[in-house]
Amino acid sequence: MKKIGVITGGGDSPGINAAIRAIVKRANLDGIDILGFKDGWAGLIKNDWQELGLKEVSGVLPSGGTLLGSSRTNPFKTEEGVSKVKETYKKNGLDALIAIGGDDTLGVAHKLKDYGIKAVGIPQTIDNDLAETEFAIGFDSALARVTEAIDGLHTTAYSHHRVMVVEVMGRDSGWIGLFGGLAGGADIILVPEEPYTIKEIKKRIEERRAKGKNFSIVVISEGAKPIELDQQITKGTEADEFGHVRLSGIGHYLADQLREILNMDVRVTRLAYLQRGGQATPFDRLLATRFGVLAAELCINGDFDEMTALKASKVVPVELEKVLSKSPKPIDKKLLDLRKIFY
Repeated sequence: MKKIGVITGGGDSPGINAAIRAIVKRANLDGIDILGFKDGWAGLIKNDWQELGLKEVSGVLPSGGTLLGSSRTNPFKTEEGVSKVKETYKKNGLDALIAIGGDDTLGVAHKLKDYGIKAVGIPQTIDNDLAETEFAIGFDSALARVTEAIDGLHTTAYSHHRVMVVEVMGRDSGWIGLFGGLAGGADIILVPEEPYTIKEIKKRIEERRAKGKNFSIVVISEGAKPIELDQQITKGTEADEFGHVRLSGIGHYLADQLREILNMDVRVTRLAYLQRGGQATPFDRLLATRFGVLAAELCINGDFDEMTALKASKVVPVELEKVLSKSPKPIDKKLLDLRKIFY
């Protein structure tokens, strides 16, 4: 093992740079060179890279985003994309590749094994919807942002007797919505796993008002579905190279419904990309560091088509095929039932 390539794909999150730093530092112990390919799989298609040494990763531990840049480029949907990736891989003398991202990015890494590319994956998604790992890089940091936002919205909600609808990310799984809502003391939490009815929400808000609580906080995942529509609210119909349509608007849709049936002021806060921004939490920095070291060691030991995972506080490798066959990972029913205790 002499040279390893690294890419970061999909949506960014705090903690990616900590993982890159860990890969470089661990590889350096064995004299292995690291090439960082820019903007996800696009970097391998274009042969656009930079050397990553100790100097390049100095000071990046707390910084959010990704120093390599990211994109949603899919080599399998790009003309001659796979052949160009193979060419870049061979031209630069790579012995292995480490892909940091969600199921789309890791899915490409898994497919490329059939084309002679040896890869290891690191789970990185604020949605925390990758199977076979308790947490992915970025989730804890996003959770901290959501919780802080809900804490802030409580004060204006009770001061002005309002219903505050908070729209958070979560396309297919409601991990951010559930955990953020529970941590922030939300009164209603709506997630993709369970379609909701407007009657249930009205009943809950009226029950609170009957007890003298003239305000409510409603947290809703962007992928939540109202029963009457039985579909997600999208912004346009154009899909990215992985087939995903942009989700947006469920918060405003719900607020419009509530205004029609409640004699209360209803406001919407869409946290959007604020959930991805800022510095990584200590947990994410440590998780990313452990994942980065293990990923480098898997490459050194010749263990490919694996993903680093957190299980029972231990960092272990799991087969990418197993991960992808079970993703996106839904919230466990017992966790969903926690909402009922606090409603």
